[in-house]
Amino acid sequence: MIKNNNILQLSALIIFLLFSGIAISQNQKQKALETRRQELRREIQKITELRSQGKSKERSELSLIEDFNYKIGVLSNLVKVTNQQANLLTREINANQKQITVLRDELKQLKEDYAAMIVKSYKSKNEQSRIMFLLSSDGFKQAYKRLQYLKQYSDHQKEQGETIKAKTVELQAVNTNLLKQKENKEKLIAENKEVQKSLEKERAQHNDLMKSIQKNLNLYATQIKQKQREAAKIDRQIDAIIKAAIAASRKKAGTPKTVSKSSFSLTAEEKVLASNFISNKGKLPWPVEKGLVKVRFGDQPSPIDRSIIINSKGVRIATEKGAEARAVFNGEVSEIVRIKNANIIVMVRHGNYITAYANLAKVFVKKGDKVSTKQALGEVYTSHLNGDTILRFTVYKDSQPQNPASWIYKM
Repeated sequence: MIKNNNILQLSALIIFLLFSGIAISQNQKQKALETRRQELRREIQKITELRSQGKSKERSELSLIEDFNYKIGVLSNLVKVTNQQANLLTREINANQKQITVLRDELKQLKEDYAAMIVKSYKSKNEQSRIMFLLSSDGFKQAYKRLQYLKQYSDHQKEQGETIKAKTVELQAVNTNLLKQKENKEKLIAENKEVQKSLEKERAQHNDLMKSIQKNLNLYATQIKQKQREAAKIDRQIDAIIKAAIAASRKKAGTPKTVSKSSFSLTAEEKVLASNFISNKGKLPWPVEKGLVKVRFGDQPSPIDRSIIINSKGVRIATEKGAEARAVFNGEVSEIVRIKNANIIVMVRHGNYITAYANLAKVFVKKGDKVSTKQALGEVYTSHLNGDTILRFTVYKDSQPQNPASWIYKM
């Protein structure tokens, strides 16, 4: 019986380790999914807040379409993540049910073994029987061994009793966890239904607006191209300023003409600053305290006319009225640019890296100022026509634009 019980305990240990490994892995996945779900919920809250700020203004169709596209994307991701959580919970519930079955079978066997042991112990409980068992020994050595056996048997009884208690507690814990998982799954399913309703509503409004736009598509296409030309003009101005700064740094350092002309010549201090900037890649703070990326880096089709490709050398971030643009890292204000028919641009140099903050209404710094991470540089301009508050943010390595999403934390 003891041998069978050892085999049972070994089997239970293997099963426990298997379930524990699966449980740890699934728990990590569940935590990651929950973190992502909460991030998406916060994004939806930001969208709602930004929309409510602009309700009093007559917003452009392009701005509204961008809003719809962004929210539809976030809602779709939220549905996807919530489905993944529900599916993972289903697998966890199934695993727990299997574990409950194993624990019940193990508990049943332990109780049967314990009952048989108790019956046997009762039959030999009488003190006289124990004495006779010891006195009938052939010698002292055998009597000692029999005494040890009686002690071991008694200890084993206690151990079995404790094991039954522990298994009972474990089974109760698994049952409690199972009920909690089922409750969480029901909540996720209910929430997902509400999110899907919101998604369908947003898509319907988006489709209605697109139908209205299609009636006069040429007019909107012209407006988009005009905005593209304005953005390209600002990009050219920034490019020219950076190239001039590179040339000045090379001249000051006496860099030979044979060395590439597209890179800054750095002092020892600037090299350290650039190295620190690189080491913080992916961890830099956002250039505004609260914001949503409305237009991402690189070539992308226009949300209104997909035949028109928008070239974005940075990102456009929607933020709240009165928001301040802030430095994403320590550096020096290398230029404050005022372009005709455009708002102010502040450029901050971090060694051979430059960050540019465009569409500012006010500036709090001047050229040559040393700035620190998260220091306010100026106030982002809010359009009097549609109420949009958009910061145009770019990152350059020498004169080459970089994807800000690779540098800014969770962009």
